Amino acid sequence: MELKQYLKMTQQLVMTPQLQQAIKLLQLSRPELLESINSELMENPVLEMGDTSGEQTGEMRAVESDVQASDQMPQPNQEALRENASQDAEVPEPTKDSSGELDWENYVEHYNSYSYSPGTGGVRGGDDDLPTIEQTIAGQASLYDHLDAQLGVTQLTDDERALADRIIGNINTTGYFNGDILEELAQEVGLELDEAEAVLEVIQEFDPIGVGSRTLSECLLIQAKHYYPDEDLLHDIISNHLENLEKRNVNLILRDLKIEADDLREAVDLMSTLEPKPGRGFASETTHYITPDVYITKVGDDYIVQLNEDGMPKLRISNFYESQIKGGKADGDTKTFIQDKFRSAVWLIRSIHQRQSTIRKVTESIVRFQREFLDQGVSNLRPLILRDVADDIGMHESTISRVTTNKYVHTPQGTFELKYFFNSRIKAASGDDLAGESVKQRIKKIIGEEAPNKPLSDQKICQMLADEGLEIARRTVAKYREMLNIPSSSKRKKLF
Repeated sequence: MELKQYLKMTQQLVMTPQLQQAIKLLQLSRPELLESINSELMENPVLEMGDTSGEQTGEMRAVESDVQASDQMPQPNQEALRENASQDAEVPEPTKDSSGELDWENYVEHYNSYSYSPGTGGVRGGDDDLPTIEQTIAGQASLYDHLDAQLGVTQLTDDERALADRIIGNINTTGYFNGDILEELAQEVGLELDEAEAVLEVIQEFDPIGVGSRTLSECLLIQAKHYYPDEDLLHDIISNHLENLEKRNVNLILRDLKIEADDLREAVDLMSTLEPKPGRGFASETTHYITPDVYITKVGDDYIVQLNEDGMPKLRISNFYESQIKGGKADGDTKTFIQDKFRSAVWLIRSIHQRQSTIRKVTESIVRFQREFLDQGVSNLRPLILRDVADDIGMHESTISRVTTNKYVHTPQGTFELKYFFNSRIKAASGDDLAGESVKQRIKKIIGEEAPNKPLSDQKICQMLADEGLEIARRTVAKYREMLNIPSSSKRKKLF
């Protein structure tokens, strides 16, 4: 064995800091981007913020299960759309001087040409676009605040109040309390378990009735006794036959209670008026809001893509540090520090421009592929994969994936995540491919039109789709039904 030195040529991918920053900004959502910019403004003295492009004027949309909103959002100015639709500002690279160093002094002379100013490209509207009076009303109080306010006017001892506060703090957003920890909480304040049960019963009578229940049957029974105190049959069914009712064991309930079907029907109708999740009326704890990153607006026969840059800060280089570089006032470590921070600021501005430009290009490509969807709705959504868009605009699939993550677009058909437009292909007998989302909506429509007392099985739905020329497996129908949060046929069947 011996030691030797030799040369070897290899190729490897090296990600520069600029590329890493561009990739990071590309996949950020709008709030995350603003947070990143604010962080850089705090850390980089060379970068400063000018006037913003204005307050948010686009109406925010609530997103619950499938992130789909109505088409009532204010529309951007169409003249501005025509003027700015194809504008993609570029930030120049600094040149080098005769010694081979970057010529920062010459570069800063033109910084206004590459400072980030969203004012010219942002979506702005007139007075009609201002928030409605409903939008200016303060948000709804949380469930905890609502219960805590009632606790404040309830006659309890200090220990009981301390326990009640702990119980309220452990009630989840649906209004339920984990009864397993009641004894532990009681010990913390020095109360016995039976005393703790009494405190819990007081809370369960708070508004909304049944809040703090430990089980579904307890929740429904509390409400039933409160709203229907004389309906003993309803109380009995909730206490002893809730599981049989869920399993549709109607005959077993009739035999055990020795009642007629009409009596059971009346009791079930009353039960349907009760709230199984008393806390869900306080949606402020679970509702999420979005602001579209981009608008697609129809102008004449064309669809125009326009970025939403309302509220985006205007970034520029500090005049003070500009003068330090241009005037040669800084030297040594100070000059090096300023140049490093200047370089970081320029890279950030370049990365933001690149991010916005890429989002625009990807959205414009989606418009070309999904024109029929924009014209006619979800039933005309085309199958689309990341590679289709990547090939169309000459980018890598990973870039398209990053761009479409946590980005939302407002269209004439509603507000959607950009990923919504990418769907698997399902073969139709006609030879045309259909998007999986279109098939999903077709299944939803079929179920919506079924007879309540004779719900369609997954196999029957599969056969109906086959009659329409769609060859789809039963398990795929079941998967799409579950994605739509639609229960199975046995649970959809009405008892009477």
